[in-house]
Amino acid sequence: MENFGAWGLIPPILTITLAFITKDVIIALFLGILSGSLIVAGGNIFVAILSLTDMLAGSLNDGWNIRIFLFCALLGGLVGMLSRTGSARAFGQWAAKRLHTQKSSLFMTWICGVIIFIDDYFNSLAVGTVMRPITDKNKIPRAKLAYILDSTAAPVCIIVPISSWVITVMSLIKGSEGFDQLNISEFSFFMKSVPFNVYALLTLIMVVTIIITSRDFGAMKKSIEYSKETGKLFNESYGPAPGEIKLEGDDNANKAKPFDMLFPIIVLIVSAVVLFPLTTWISSVDGETIMSVPHAISTISVGEAFNNTDASMALFYAVVITLSLTYVFYLVRGLFSIKSASDSLIEGVKSMVPALIILTMAWTIGGIIKYSPAEGGLGLASYLSDVVVGGGFPLMLVPMIVFALSALISFATGTSWGTFAIMIPIVMPIIVGLGQSKGIDQAALINACLFGVSSVLGGAVFGDHASPISDTTILSSTGASCPHLEHVRTQLPYALTVASCVFVGYLVGGLFNMSILVTWIAALLAFALCMTFLPKFLSEK
Repeated sequence: MENFGAWGLIPPILTITLAFITKDVIIALFLGILSGSLIVAGGNIFVAILSLTDMLAGSLNDGWNIRIFLFCALLGGLVGMLSRTGSARAFGQWAAKRLHTQKSSLFMTWICGVIIFIDDYFNSLAVGTVMRPITDKNKIPRAKLAYILDSTAAPVCIIVPISSWVITVMSLIKGSEGFDQLNISEFSFFMKSVPFNVYALLTLIMVVTIIITSRDFGAMKKSIEYSKETGKLFNESYGPAPGEIKLEGDDNANKAKPFDMLFPIIVLIVSAVVLFPLTTWISSVDGETIMSVPHAISTISVGEAFNNTDASMALFYAVVITLSLTYVFYLVRGLFSIKSASDSLIEGVKSMVPALIILTMAWTIGGIIKYSPAEGGLGLASYLSDVVVGGGFPLMLVPMIVFALSALISFATGTSWGTFAIMIPIVMPIIVGLGQSKGIDQAALINACLFGVSSVLGGAVFGDHASPISDTTILSSTGASCPHLEHVRTQLPYALTVASCVFVGYLVGGLFNMSILVTWIAALLAFALCMTFLPKFLSEK
């Protein structure tokens, strides 16, 4: 038996339904995994629980997975140290002396959001803490600050290859059925997918457009007018603004300089860029054809080394190096004591626990979806691929439909990671199967997979960016000290505008032979029309 047929649909459907109802993706994923285990075990609850336990443990019994797990945990520790030093406050004080207009303040907020890409939570809180005194001084409504914070959190984390988000996505892609047929590394696949992630990139473009043109509309325009009329930076009718968040907790934090915030980010980027090809060269040394690392460097080109890199190794090594150097650097600088440094590391790792649980369950449910019954899975991926391929479903419509479905799931559940875990293992084999059935060549197949996976990523990020129950949305309200309902109401029209343009882009680009160029042209034309007419015709009553 190759699969359990339609029975295999129960775990993902149950997971999605429970996520909608409970708004708790961890419980939803766990019960989805349990339902799959019950099906495989023939309804024997005892065998199912034992199987579930083995699969959860087995998901970490893999070199790639455990490095990803530790990378995420250590990245949380790094964020904890950044939060304790006072470096964000020092950078804000430095910037405040140079920013005297609303546009310059908003641009600096955007730049800070792009620079602080390693974690969306830290992005929202740190940039908010840095920029709020500056935007307040320049009479910028808190809702606009919150919008920029939110728009440079998840949308940035999903396109930069040195973040817990992207390493999670790469692990799901690598484990999806059909990916091995593409003959491409997961890192190279991700790098190629960045231009296809139209939602994340267009969101960043929209922020810049709004800053330059001041063409605000909808509830945001009403909040701006309210601020001008009353002199208040937030509308109290939406409720109280969250209290100011104090990221720094050490008495020595007043010694921090602006460079102290940039140091770990620079080290992380540089070490990762160096280690991506270096790990390939090191692993290629076999003592027979390649005798040493210098020999490998002379034999394997930099481009080939990047393409064949093990991203989990490179990023894990990079975060260990960054954590070690940053720890020593901050101690030498006297920004915290050894005890407070240890406390900040522990608190940072604790902050990543929910994400680590989701990640582990994502690997587990992905295995149930992917593996055949002989391997303890349901074979759902192969079943869906057979059904869709056999039904003659048009490949050109997959990106549009997947984007809309991923956006709906993510918005309703408030989590992009859970959406990644559900959708990527399903979408990849469907696209590979459709592509092969239509006889397209390898390059076209990779292009179609880039479209499909990127549409999942973009749709998932929309929900994380716009959903009122998303952690990032809540933390952006907190970082800006803006009433949460005001932030949600003012941001949603902007997020929906971008999502609508992306939907059009994927539809038109899919119809034109899966062309990313046509996709971007259509999306940008739709965006230009929206930015031209929406400020004129859309007003908040």
